Amino acid sequence: MPINQPSNQIKLTNVSVVRLKKGGKRFEIACYKNKVQEWRNGVETNLDDVLQISNVFMNVSKGEVAKSNDLQKAFNTTKVDDVVKEILKKGELQVGDKEREHDLTSLRKEIATLVAEKCVDPATQRPYPVGMIEKAMAEAGISVKVGKTAKSQVSETLRLIQSGSTLPIQRARMRIRVVLPSEDGDRIKEQVHALAEKIEREDTNEGLEITMLIDPSQFRAITELLQKECKGRGRVETLTFAATADTK
Repeated sequence: MPINQPSNQIKLTNVSVVRLKKGGKRFEIACYKNKVQEWRNGVETNLDDVLQISNVFMNVSKGEVAKSNDLQKAFNTTKVDDVVKEILKKGELQVGDKEREHDLTSLRKEIATLVAEKCVDPATQRPYPVGMIEKAMAEAGISVKVGKTAKSQVSETLRLIQSGSTLPIQRARMRIRVVLPSEDGDRIKEQVHALAEKIEREDTNEGLEITMLIDPSQFRAITELLQKECKGRGRVETLTFAATADTK
């Protein structure tokens, strides 16, 4: 009698697999991916809604069901639900090639969208379409990292686009207003000006108010200057986080 009997074979397709190596063997369960995360977060508690089939496998793709004596040796129990819960808790979620590619494509689009929101063409000060950012990412050979959030990859993506593509791009400037009492304004006005990229407006009605565009990296330097020189008498107001030219 052959080892892989038809009765011992269960074929599954389009599944997400959670895998746990224990006792020198590999154990797998076939799940719905979104339900695995919900179960781990405590949102889903019904195993029947998590599992595509209520069984423990040695290899899901080959349909090889785990034997009871293997479960006993590795988990000290043959109760499938108990074994499944441990695999769900400690196992590693496997991702298929198509699903991995879909996740990468979605993440790349999300990163490109964030870059487009934060950056502009230096010549026109207008934002680029997301599609142009994606092309620049491809030109620069940028590989996105699935284990990291899109937001955390924006700065590095911008740096790589600037160094590895032909697309001229820069961070959109912040528009801020610096408000100072007269005595402080006269004393540190030039230091404030030195940190600006463009002075848009300056009023001296009551103290000194300067509306200006700055590189976002200079925001901290300006706040530290005011803290040091004005002792709480001055303030910085953010008017626009990403100032761009009118696209109409």
